[in-house]
Parts: sequence; C-alpha cells; structure tokens
Amino acid sequence: MTRSAPTAPSSPTPPPPEAVGPLMRSLSVLRELAVGGGRQPVGDLVRITGLARSTVDRVLSTLARLGYVRIEGRDAVLAPRLLELGNAYLAASELPDRLGPLADRLADELDESVSLAVPDGDGVRFVHQATRRRAMSLAFRIGDLLPAERGAPGALFADRWDAADWQRWRLRRAADPTDAGFPAVPPRPADDRPLAHRVPDTSTPDTSTRGISTRDTEAQDASAADFEARVAAARTAGWSLDDQLIEPGLVAVAMPVRDASGRTVCALSVVSHTSRLSAAELPDAVLPRLRETVSAMEYALSAPQDGPPATTASDAAPGPAHPTHAGWMRASKQELGPEFVESLARGLITLTAFGAGRAELPLTAVAEATGLARATARRALITLEHLGYIATDGKLFRLTPKVLELGFAHLSGLTLPAVAQPHLATLVERVHDSASMAILSGDDIQYVARVPTVRIMSVNITLGTRFPAYPTSMGRVLLAGLSPAELSARLALTDLRPLTRHTVTDPDRLIALVDQVRADGYALVDEELEEGLRSLAVPVHDRTGRVVSAVNVSTHAGRCSPDEARETLLPALRATAAAIEADLHIAGRYARIPAL
Repeated sequence: MTRSAPTAPSSPTPPPPEAVGPLMRSLSVLRELAVGGGRQPVGDLVRITGLARSTVDRVLSTLARLGYVRIEGRDAVLAPRLLELGNAYLAASELPDRLGPLADRLADELDESVSLAVPDGDGVRFVHQATRRRAMSLAFRIGDLLPAERGAPGALFADRWDAADWQRWRLRRAADPTDAGFPAVPPRPADDRPLAHRVPDTSTPDTSTRGISTRDTEAQDASAADFEARVAAARTAGWSLDDQLIEPGLVAVAMPVRDASGRTVCALSVVSHTSRLSAAELPDAVLPRLRETVSAMEYALSAPQDGPPATTASDAAPGPAHPTHAGWMRASKQELGPEFVESLARGLITLTAFGAGRAELPLTAVAEATGLARATARRALITLEHLGYIATDGKLFRLTPKVLELGFAHLSGLTLPAVAQPHLATLVERVHDSASMAILSGDDIQYVARVPTVRIMSVNITLGTRFPAYPTSMGRVLLAGLSPAELSARLALTDLRPLTRHTVTDPDRLIALVDQVRADGYALVDEELEEGLRSLAVPVHDRTGRVVSAVNVSTHAGRCSPDEARETLLPALRATAAAIEADLHIAGRYARIPAL
C-alpha cells in the first residue's frame, strides 16, 4: 500500500483570490506521482486525487510535453528532466555547490556517511549526501523528508521555533502518530520512544503494525517532552545526538552551519551504525573533525565566489526545447489543444526562473526570465507561495526546500541503465534492431542495458554479459574515451586473440582504429567478435564531457552494407546518445548517477 505524502493536520488555509485553481489541481497530480515512487497507474492517480479522468489526462499530457513525465502503457512515469525543478532550488541555495565538497571530504576522512539537511516546516529535508557503501549504511536520498523529531538535525532547527511552530508540530504528531506521511522513514507506533529502546507490551493487545502496543496520549506527551529536552540539550551543547531515533542501529551527530548573520542555514550530520560506534562513542570520535568542517563551511558561506555562478543555459532553461518565450507556449497549445494545461506549464516554468545567482528575484525579473506577462507571473507566484513552493518578503521571491518533493528523491536515485532504457526502447522502435548500452570494465565491456527486437535471426545478449573491448564497436568507442597513454598501456596488457578471421589483433593497427573512432565519434565493427555480426556504436558523455558508456545497434551483416548501416543507423544512434546525455546533464547536476 502506498504511503501518502505529509498532509496538514488541520484545515488548509483557503487559497487567495488570485491563486490559479488549475495549477493547484495539476500540481496535486505531480505530487502524488512523486509520492507513489515515480510510477503510478493513471487510474490510481484519478482515484487518489479525486480529479476527473479527463483532468488527469490533460495534466499528464502537459507534463509529457515538458519532458517531465512519460506514459508507458497505463502508467505515468517521472522522467529525469523533472530534476531541473529541484536543481533550481539547490542551485539557488548554493549549499551543495559551496558546502558539498567539504561534506564529501569529511566523509572520506571519517569513513562515515555525511549529510547536509535544511529545515522544511516541521521536517528536515536532505540537500546533500556523501554515503559509504556498506551492508548497513544510510539509504536516504537528496530530497527525502524526515520528521524533525526523528533525527539529529531536527533538534537544531526546532531551537528557532516559536509557539505557533510548536503547535503545528503537535497537531501534525497527533494527526499522524505513525509517520505514515513521511515515506522516507520506517513507520513507527504511537509509542514514540527511540525504536531501539522500545519493547513489546504483552499486557495489552497488539494494535500497531510493528508488533508493539500503542500508549496513545501518554506516549504522545512523553514524545513531546523528549523532543523538547533534546532541543534544550542541543542548544546547550551546540550539537545534537540521534540515538537510533530513525531505526535500530542508526546513530548520528549533527551541528548547525550558520551564515554571516548567525542564521542557521543547514545542519551537517555524521551518521554511523552501532556495529561501528555506539551513541556514547560517536561524539568523541567525530566532533573534533565535525567542528573543523563546520568552521570551514561557515567561511565558505561568507566568502565571495570566484567568478560568476557555475551555470549553463540548460541548467536554467525549462522544458525540452527551452521554452522561455511565449512562442513555445502558443505552439504547445496549438499542437495539443485542450490537452495542454497552460497554467501548469507556466507554474513549472516559473520555478525554473530561479537558480545559481538568482536566489531571490522580484516579480519583474521572474516575468522577464520566463517570458510570461507580469500579471500571469504574479498569479503563478501567488499560487506557488500558497502551496509552499515559494516564499516572499513582499518584494523578493525565493524557492523553498519543498520544491524537492516534486520527484527529486526518487529521480536522484536513478542509475545510468535506468536513464538509458526508455531511449533505447525508442531507438529500437525506430531502427527495428536490438540496441544496447555497455560500460568499460577492465579489458572488457559489460552490458548494463539492452532492448531486443523480435526477428527470426537476432542477437541474443543478456545484461551483465562481458566481451573483450578490442573487437567490439562499443569497446572501441569506450577505448577512444581514454587518453593515448592509457590506451597504449591497456592494449599492452590485453590478450589480443583472434576471435574470427576478421579480428584485428595488431596493437598499432588497433590504436590507429581507435584514434579514428575518436575523430569520427562512432565505431563500426564488422564480424570481428562473431562471424556475420555487424555493430555500430557511439559514445555517451556525462555533464563533464567524460565518456561514461556507449550505445550500439547490432545487426546481421547480410542485411545491409557498412555504408548503408552508417546512413540508416548512425543518425538514430547519435540522436539517442544526445537524448541520454541531456538527461544525464540534468540528473548529474547534484546527484551521482551510478553505472550499475
């Protein structure tokens, strides 16, 4: 059963008269799709949102036009391009860019997971993760939201709460005692003692999903008192401890990071497991380096940046065709007719007006950046402010961490094969031959994604299959991504055996062929791996320009000549690689995209 997103414990504030109703309804569809793990049957979205099927279809059609959603059969699926909304907030905050490298360095030095988190209402939202790969390690993602009381950073942020904030927190706790509205954390019973310290009460019936009895009001009161005591302790100590508040075994220490004005802008946490360090041992082990890193972070926040913000047109521009002008909106409306919800497109484009060097903008600047009329931009901003995605002091507008709830956590966990798979499927539909993606693994290529086609004679390869790099098209493309010195050294250590009568095994000739591949931007290999097999491959680059993988189309050599293969397959292959690279450019802005 899907857990719902956090909801207000009391009646929501009525929208202002200027709020755009279709935009609010449309964003509810996107939000539920994100909460549902990034894939939901369209029928379920209709049921969950309570909107008419025609309305949901129009919303999804608009999101697909923007490149934010794909429709696969009966399902709506979040697409990597949606990450540009969260990227806009992260770039505007400057926290991952300025502080992320320091957090990564601390994780390396301590060999523990390190997180940066910001306050989001009465919750805590992650904006950077530097995790260790272990059997028992931190599994949270950028964008995940935790209740303030379940973790070390929350006690630091709650120190700034006023009476109204505490009242909202108590109302939320009463309305959602098991944290069902926070999908990132394990559900808890209403008995809110730390999970590792809780034992079953066999004297009363088991009413919880975790096998532990509920103590209702007394437990809630004890929980509130415990959190308030932890807030007071953190205020005195200057740091906060999480002793298995999220789940048994997970412990953490957090310190606040303040800007030049003394305002706490985020919290830096070191997370470990009791199999490595107990809650009593963790502070002594990490606090000295944690304090040093916080000091370095606070200096980084106060120091002026060298040069202009690191941003590009694609980081800043919304939509698949950079529709920053009214012309794109008109063309979309003409093409899709009533299936295009203009207010939704305008609202999402408004979010992308912000970014690096554009943390706070007046209305006029938002209108100029989006190409929207001033009145239209104003209504979009008012609606987004009502929904909590934008905050304002009356003159300047800024994005809030809540923007990250729009699918960022799910999409930030994508792997390279997951990004490539839908594009490979489109390629196969276009060329009617099997398509694959591979990475370089030692002297071999390893298949990480594949979409087969149905033919009497087809190339049958499974994921994980490895072939030598030197006689394959994808291998030569990947070898071309190496420096000349690396290439020579690798070939010198490779057993260059003839696999067919066509296999090139002379090192000098192979180097010349790879040099030509590097110049041409593609490789065509004829019957060197297997008699009768011809393949054509092109490279895939990440946002830094590094070759990270290759995509190819394999076919039987008797179907067409090499020149015909180039003419018919190469344009489609290059278009596919470009589409994958566009997704990687956005997805890799703040998230790491693993190859497997």
